[in-house]
Amino acid sequence: MNIAIIGTGNIGKGLLAALSRTTHTVSAYGSADDLSPVAAAEVVILATPYGVAGDLAQQVDLAGKIVVDLSNPITADFGGLQIGHDTSAAEETAAALPGATVVKAFNTVFAQHYAGDLTVNGQPIQTFVASDDAEAAAIVRDIATAIGFEAVDAGPLKNARYLEPLGYMNIQLGYMLGRGTGIAPRWQAAA
Repeated sequence: MNIAIIGTGNIGKGLLAALSRTTHTVSAYGSADDLSPVAAAEVVILATPYGVAGDLAQQVDLAGKIVVDLSNPITADFGGLQIGHDTSAAEETAAALPGATVVKAFNTVFAQHYAGDLTVNGQPIQTFVASDDAEAAAIVRDIATAIGFEAVDAGPLKNARYLEPLGYMNIQLGYMLGRGTGIAPRWQAAA
């Protein structure tokens, strides 16, 4: 699979390193770079802050692509979410990128985990994958599994309305409440 990552910050670099250890072809671009090579990708991962999808739509046509949104719409002061309950960053991204198939994933994972084996206490970190397109969600779950995640089907894209607050809570626990970045949310099944 040909995968392009837009965003070269900590998460973009981490995903690039993790995906480079798989059989996928992967490349990364800064949002100010020439994005024309992204048109050749089958999957485009937006490792960018919330709200840049509209600008990207002006730079590159993502119609027909699977676009993975991993943003959390956090306020500048980290005091809360910019949107939620009746929409999500992922749904806003889908609206800004007509013709693209948007999948929510990777938004509850600290960048520091990509340098390791994507486990906490010997258990794979879960990533929650939400999309209105079952085939696209399955492709993203396969990509996540290839880099070491336990990929969890999180239902339709509107469930990003709940995944984004989960990502925010992870940030609160890790940074504001002092638990550090070695944590990750996990859903456990009863034995």
